[in-house]
Amino acid sequence: MSISAGVRPKSPTERMLAGNAWLVYAFFYAPILVLIVFSFNENNNVGIWTEPSLRWYRDVLANDAVMSAIRVSLIVAAISTVVSTILGTMTALSLERFRYRGRRAFDGLVYLPIIIPDVTMAVMLLLFFAQSFQWLDAALGWRPSFGIATISLSHIAFNISFVAVVVRARLGQLDARLEEAAADLYATRWQAFRRVTFPLIAPGVVGGALLALTLSLDDVVVTSFVAGPGSTTLPVYVFGLVRRGVTPLINAVSTLMLVASMVLIAISLGFQRTSRSRVAIREQELEPN
Repeated sequence: MSISAGVRPKSPTERMLAGNAWLVYAFFYAPILVLIVFSFNENNNVGIWTEPSLRWYRDVLANDAVMSAIRVSLIVAAISTVVSTILGTMTALSLERFRYRGRRAFDGLVYLPIIIPDVTMAVMLLLFFAQSFQWLDAALGWRPSFGIATISLSHIAFNISFVAVVVRARLGQLDARLEEAAADLYATRWQAFRRVTFPLIAPGVVGGALLALTLSLDDVVVTSFVAGPGSTTLPVYVFGLVRRGVTPLINAVSTLMLVASMVLIAISLGFQRTSRSRVAIREQELEPN
């Protein structure tokens, strides 16, 4: 198309940048595409293609260890997501809407699980649980063991920070005059939160919950330190398989995990798209004159 038609031809620099972008996309996503394709390979050798087959997906469903790991992962993810979403939302509200002594110190502590390395946090949690179990054994004669409870508590410990950051970002965009208008209309603090604040920050809460769910399902380092016998999650199980040798079974499990993550992303995007219009309508209704 000519310049006179209103479309400027791309310069060599723009073509080079576009080509670089495609190379970056290929570098990141080509291995994922190869993994998905070879998950349908009949051959036992992960690098040699013979013929398409669903053999390894049938093996996943028939593998008791894999199904047990999936069950543990879903239980831990559900518990940690619900608890961390509630506590993270409360943390964001306390930091954004209230002023109290020690608020700045608490604000700094909230970001620690995001900043510190996973190995460091895993060691701290391991020592915390070990010391707590010793104290309970000495004081009450009861010594708990590592398992689903310790994994769930560990995931809650780092997920709270991620949820708080996401919800706080949404609260920062919220016009405080809307809550003041609700107070002027004699709404209690709980009524203002339930009818005004929460509907407006719901996209942030859902986004934080989905982020917590994804982090819980994908965690390996912290989980491997605080897991016990019979409480192996799916990522830890896959990591153990990789250490013993790569097989097409790993490709099938990884593909299923990838599909689950894509479904969560699609749900998040769909919810955010529908909620933006609702939030805009809600803000117009609550906009003070």
